[in-house]
Amino acid sequence: MAQVVAAVERTQRAKDAEGFLALFHPEALWTTGHGKVLIGFEAIAEFTRAVLPTASWDGEVTYEVVHTQFLRPDVAAVKVRQLYRAPDGDTEGAPLYVMTREPDGRWLLTACQNTQVVADPA
Repeated sequence: MAQVVAAVERTQRAKDAEGFLALFHPEALWTTGHGKVLIGFEAIAEFTRAVLPTASWDGEVTYEVVHTQFLRPDVAAVKVRQLYRAPDGDTEGAPLYVMTREPDGRWLLTACQNTQVVADPA
C-alpha cells in the first residue's frame, strides 16, 4: 500500500494524469477534497485529465501512510497524511484510500475520500 501512496505522490508532483489514473480500479469512486463525487473510472479520468495537468502550486506535496487497516486479506483502508508546503503557509489533507488487491497482486485505489484538515480554532 505504501508503494501506491508513493505513486500518488509522485504522479501528483509530476502532474502525470495517466500515471495517476493507472492506480485506480475500473469501478473506483473518488471524493475530492472539495467534495466533488466522482463515480467510476471514466468520471475520475475526465476530472483528472482536466485538472491535474494544469494545476498550479508554489510548493511541494508529500503523502505519508499513517495507518493501514486490513478489512479482508484483499481489502485495506489506508489513512494518509497529505501535506502541501507553500510559501504562503502549509495546508494538510487526511485522505482515506480503500484499496483492493487484484488477482495479479497489484493494489488499486477503489474508494477514496480526500478531506482537508482545518486548523482547530480553539
